Amino acid sequence: MNLELRHLRVVCAIAETGSVTKAASTLGLAQPALTAQLQRIERALGGALFDRDRRGARPTALGELVLARARVLLPAMKGLQDEAARLASAGDALSRYRFGGVNSPILGRLVHRIAAEQPSAPISTYASWSVDELSQLVFNGRLDYVLTGVCGDAAPSAEFGLSWREVAVDPVFVLLPESHELADGDEVPLEELRHEQWVAAPGDGCFGDCFAAACARSGFTPRKVYETDIRVCMDLVEAGVAVALCQATFRPVPGLVTRRLAGNPLRWRLLLGWHPESPAARFADGVLATAMAAYTDSLAPHPAYLEWLLDHPEFGARRRTPV
Repeated sequence: MNLELRHLRVVCAIAETGSVTKAASTLGLAQPALTAQLQRIERALGGALFDRDRRGARPTALGELVLARARVLLPAMKGLQDEAARLASAGDALSRYRFGGVNSPILGRLVHRIAAEQPSAPISTYASWSVDELSQLVFNGRLDYVLTGVCGDAAPSAEFGLSWREVAVDPVFVLLPESHELADGDEVPLEELRHEQWVAAPGDGCFGDCFAAACARSGFTPRKVYETDIRVCMDLVEAGVAVALCQATFRPVPGLVTRRLAGNPLRWRLLLGWHPESPAARFADGVLATAMAAYTDSLAPHPAYLEWLLDHPEFGARRRTPV
């Protein structure tokens, strides 16, 4: 039997979990099948790789040698695959756009603008609640750009080496039923919502911590927070069961109103990311400018907020601000 990379992954999994049974579960294999595979690997290498007893599996001297080589080879092969994927996509970088989005209010408008400017360019989108998942797809060359948001001065994980630029910064709003007693004002003090239950969409990264800290500064701990998709969030708010935090450009919905939180205790930064060594990096400035234009488009249904932005230049569209 010739040794393959998948065999090295098996050896690493057993060493990392300390058990053939746990490794089988991690790899999605039946335990007898993994045991038989380990035996074939050991025959191919000429000796036992693990001492196994009731306490688990511990590498032998030969096992330590194989693990040392595997821990070099596997990351190197992964890097080769990632670089190959980015290189393979270089030929059509001018004619294809692949976007990922995390709860982004402007992705649709961005796609519309690019489609109008380049009607022959294929455009695809991929939605996820996980910015890490989308960043991994960009790193692997399967997406070109990702749109996401972060609270305050936070930044996305640097693990995948993406370049990030601010598209816009907005104060956070609260979504209320139009019958709510606080719905008539232009802004709502956060402390006035101390008795409310809350609902939120997943995927807002550190925002839960930021929200809890803002509530603490206002002298209270938020009541139960439901986490569900955006449609159910709106249903719960409309029914008067909960209120929700929302982005300033949240699309108007009959029966619901958005109001700015007094004093702007929370702010949301919309970011565009790409890999600096990808073909998409050459065109990132143009896509960023289009994203800013899409953000400006999203302000049209919100004339009161647009007027407020004129007096608060620290908010709104940015100008190529590095993150």
